[in-house]
Amino acid sequence: MGCKDMAKVKWGRRRRRRQEGVERRMKKLQRLVSGGARMNPDRLFIKTAEHILQLRLQLNVLQALSKIFNARYD
Repeated sequence: MGCKDMAKVKWGRRRRRRQEGVERRMKKLQRLVSGGARMNPDRLFIKTAEHILQLRLQLNVLQALSKIFNARYD
């Protein structure tokens, strides 16, 4: 086996390892998102982004309420 062949084998292993890592992360994300196991990756990412925005909105509302109630009791 020549140097070029060894380089192809090395890059093939890296690519496969990277692909396995992506697949592992996708499966984790599918478990976190409701109905994610049945979604294609594009829809899964959109649903995830929507969920993150919803959580940020909830956080902002709770922070605003906290400031209001803390101001009332100070």
